[in-house]
Amino acid sequence: QVDLVESGGGLVQPGASLRVSCAASGGRLRDYTISWFRQTPGKERDFVAASRQTGGNNYYAESVKGRFTISRDNAKNTVYLQMNMLKPEDTAIYYCGAGRPILSALTQVSMYYYWGQGTQVTVSS
Repeated sequence: QVDLVESGGGLVQPGASLRVSCAASGGRLRDYTISWFRQTPGKERDFVAASRQTGGNNYYAESVKGRFTISRDNAKNTVYLQMNMLKPEDTAIYYCGAGRPILSALTQVSMYYYWGQGTQVTVSS
């Protein structure tokens, strides 16, 4: 059992930056692909970014490519999502998930075994 805890969300203005964190206990994040998803009320959870356990490429949704960066600190057992040039449409609850999906299934919620409780990110002036 891997427990994931997200933190770092908050209220920011458009154009600002924010970094959210996903800290793990009970298991090593380096053994899993870790992805960030986000969800707004009444909508499905959408893929944002992925960091594969094999240390390969990172993957991003088109809507965040060039603005968001996913990274790992294996020593701290933590994965980060650096979000720059935030837009109001980035407002959502951000969740991290841990799993071992094949490349073609990275964006599928059902491929992830463990989830955190989420952290709210609000982008508003």
